Amino acid sequence: MNHHHSKTLHAIFAHPVSANIDFKDVEHLLTALGAEVENKPGSRIGVTLNGHSAAFHHAHHSVPKPEVMQIKKFLENCGVTPEAHPL
Repeated sequence: MNHHHSKTLHAIFAHPVSANIDFKDVEHLLTALGAEVENKPGSRIGVTLNGHSAAFHHAHHSVPKPEVMQIKKFLENCGVTPEAHPL
């Protein structure tokens, strides 16, 4: 995982919730973490990581705050924390 991925991970876990995270950065982060990412119908992607699966709406630009919170919860359930990936 490179520095850019770490910055994205820390932005997802930031408080207050960031509304300025590009969806492509999230996709690249998930791939760097070893997740399987597949396109689903209806502008969604399916993600499988560490035995957990989720589907997220493919935002065309910045990820909306509620979606950032869902991604954060998914990563927490998968055992991914920003502390494990310092900047």
